[in-house]
Amino acid sequence: MASITIRNLDDSLKTRLRVRAAVHGRSMEEEARDILRSSLAREPTAPGNLAAAIRARFAPLGGVELPLPPREPMREPPTFD
Repeated sequence: MASITIRNLDDSLKTRLRVRAAVHGRSMEEEARDILRSSLAREPTAPGNLAAAIRARFAPLGGVELPLPPREPMREPPTFD
């Protein structure tokens, strides 16, 4: 079995780990192993499409029809003489 050392752990985080371990009736070390085990057991989710997520959120509210401006011919590019 491998072991790790975690340095520079905030006192408040250590206290929360100690309390959580006590609530579950186990040592801080076992609690940390359980947290790591459960966190790493989940499959990472693929990043979603932000535009699709926004569209899905607002679709039930209905859409807005905006008039398209008429297209104009392209301007001549400027000359820098």
